[in-house]
Amino acid sequence: MRRLRRTTINKEEERKRFKALYEGILTLRNKEECAAFLRDLCTMQELEDLAERFAIAKLLAKEVTYRGISGDTGASTTTVSRVSHWYHHGTGGYRTVISRMHK
Repeated sequence: MRRLRRTTINKEEERKRFKALYEGILTLRNKEECAAFLRDLCTMQELEDLAERFAIAKLLAKEVTYRGISGDTGASTTTVSRVSHWYHHGTGGYRTVISRMHK
């Protein structure tokens, strides 16, 4: 999703932008508002990529094999491997969301 920029921003400005995005997301009250915001924010391809990664993470949580996940989602095993890396060694975001969805 990251593109090359003609101009670069400093790390502090980038941090401020991320913070504003996270705070904006936290203001959403329901699925409809979330869907509308994400559709305005992302291209269809970006949304499809995000949805695919999340579907992969949910299957990883169920301990489905890479090949099984690839077959179920249509994602390449390379994509499954990348998501698996972040699922197992990332900051815990996938696990937090998936566990809260199952409560």
